[in-house]
Amino acid sequence: MSDQPRPRRTAAVIPAAGRGVRLGPGAPKALRTLNGTPMLVHAVRAMAASRAVSLVVVVAPPDGAPDVRRLLDSHSLPERTEYLVVPGGETRRESVRLGLDALPEGVDIVLVHDAARPLVPVETVDAVIEAVRDGAPAVVPALPLADTVKEVEPASAGEPEPVVATPERARLRAVQTPQGFAHETLAEAHRTVTGDVTDDAGMVERLGRKVVVVPGHEEAFKVTRPLDLVLAEAVLARRRANDGF
Repeated sequence: MSDQPRPRRTAAVIPAAGRGVRLGPGAPKALRTLNGTPMLVHAVRAMAASRAVSLVVVVAPPDGAPDVRRLLDSHSLPERTEYLVVPGGETRRESVRLGLDALPEGVDIVLVHDAARPLVPVETVDAVIEAVRDGAPAVVPALPLADTVKEVEPASAGEPEPVVATPERARLRAVQTPQGFAHETLAEAHRTVTGDVTDDAGMVERLGRKVVVVPGHEEAFKVTRPLDLVLAEAVLARRRANDGF
């Protein structure tokens, strides 16, 4: 037997079962187009652009897996890209868990990526993977905040909200995806953590495991509102002009 360590296999899970109501009526958010191509396809390409990613699992709407599979089959992806499409659940958390359940044996590192972040650069993906390889159980890309943040006491819609605190901005970060995990750590979090959490890294925090931050990228923003679509189109236009993307 060889003394060489076995390469650590990395897979990406993309939950894409949401409706994206903030973008208004129409197709589910992941299927809205940028430059004529669905955001989901851009997101799959972004994960597949990393040579470390050997498998992409797309978690489709519960009744939409065949349609999503046909969609991916109809768009060009890197030749080495292996992908699976599985039905999702009613919540993002359930969809991620179903994506984890679909992973084959031998996957050591798992990325969880928002389909609504279609333009994340490969450098960010690779930085997350590298940090997990270096021993971090959970890694998130994030950016410093440009704006001052106020903590408020929630009020009724349209009513003024009293400020209760001003967090120190230098200690705050805006978290992006892909978030990266040791596979067993993320699987344990999904098995055991209960209650509301806003992201998968938050679940790992509940386990008491260390979560570290690597630099994010301004182009890894989340497309949630119509203005974000305009910005994403502008980024794609700049990439085509500069890089032939």
